[in-house]
Amino acid sequence: MSDPTSVIDDLREESEELDRLVAGSAVRRWSLATPAPGWTVAHQIAHLAWTDRSALLAVTDADGFRALVEKALAAPGSFVDEGAEEGAALPPAELLTRWRDGRTALEKALRAAPAKARFPWYGPPMSAVSMATARLMETWAHGQDVADALGVVRPPTDRLRHVAWLGVRTRDFAYGVHGLTPPADPFRVELRAPSGDLWTYGPEDAAQRVTGPALDFCLLVTQRAHRTDLALRADGPDAGRWLDIAQAFAGPPGGGRPPKGALS
Repeated sequence: MSDPTSVIDDLREESEELDRLVAGSAVRRWSLATPAPGWTVAHQIAHLAWTDRSALLAVTDADGFRALVEKALAAPGSFVDEGAEEGAALPPAELLTRWRDGRTALEKALRAAPAKARFPWYGPPMSAVSMATARLMETWAHGQDVADALGVVRPPTDRLRHVAWLGVRTRDFAYGVHGLTPPADPFRVELRAPSGDLWTYGPEDAAQRVTGPALDFCLLVTQRAHRTDLALRADGPDAGRWLDIAQAFAGPPGGGRPPKGALS
């Protein structure tokens, strides 16, 4: 994944799909609650707009991004929610314009970035490819929250390959944020893509294996569905443990979603 063109193109398409979903919603529907506690549809879009602006700063203004990090460190438990609250208070049309302008500027900056450049982030520095992949993952995941709130079922696409790849790459990170030592041996992951293709990661003879639909794996690693509601199979105790703690996003361990039966 060294060429950023493909993932940036897919990021644009993922954003445009979500844009069509919210732009076609009545103003009152922007205030619908999403599965994220305390967040409405407007909060979800505001968070994407805020994070896009943060990424743009990281790519184009390192000093400005460092100032943003200092602000985050001063309020680690609230700065994400505060950013979402600020944007969610705007009229939907203004918020939509802000999100569109920010993501367009970020796309241009990522396409213009030098091939070997590394940009600061809240964790390790990121390449243009990594930045675009992370933005696509977040756009898809928060878009799932919006779709759930609006009662819409989104047909999965093979853009999920970026989310799946990130989910595999963050295996050791998930162990680390839970204070656990990652397994020494690699896992085998086999996922059936929406197109029917098989996406594979890791050595074919690995003892620990995860198999199932790519959509389910992406829902799991973004913590948009509980493991018991997904058709994923883990062979081996380490693989099973990973599926209990997997997360593809930065930050502390997420709370995830409760099983569907717990909501009734």
